[in-house]
Amino acid sequence: MNRRLFISGCLGMCAGAVILPSVIKFLYSKGNIIEMELSSGIVMIQLFPDLAPNHVSRIKTLINLNFYDGMPFARVINGFMAQTGEPIKKPLFDHKRLPKLATEITHLPFERGTLGMARTRNLHSACHQFFITTDRARFLDRNYTVFGKVIKGMEFIDQIRCGDAELGTVVNPHMIKKMRLV
Repeated sequence: MNRRLFISGCLGMCAGAVILPSVIKFLYSKGNIIEMELSSGIVMIQLFPDLAPNHVSRIKTLINLNFYDGMPFARVINGFMAQTGEPIKKPLFDHKRLPKLATEITHLPFERGTLGMARTRNLHSACHQFFITTDRARFLDRNYTVFGKVIKGMEFIDQIRCGDAELGTVVNPHMIKKMRLV
């Protein structure tokens, strides 16, 4: 009897050691993953609230307001990035009145699949537009805020129609169908 109890206890501890990290990861990531639905498929993006809390908070707020639903990828430069966040129709609120965000510099590099917040030349001008890099972009490192990373579906970002070579303006842009937090 004691032997069975001992073996059962050991098996239970082993199962707990395997399952516990998965449970911790699930609890930590709850609400920090974006599910972005494109016509070509689903893109999953892990947010980094510990590295860029203000930017993560802003995008979560905008997602919860359905701000990005129906939004075009209006600026896409081949071998660099796909940018979205500028409405083509009037949003339900005046997004231009949102307070500007100061750049939150992180140690993370702009690699393929990195989520960054667009801004003007002013370091403290980020607001509602974001981009996903499609290749390594060293010149952005420590100049723009990294606040997430594509963890699934990068092939769908690659399928987004590119714009002109100079500014990346897209004539017939791909649209975000829906964005939500999971």
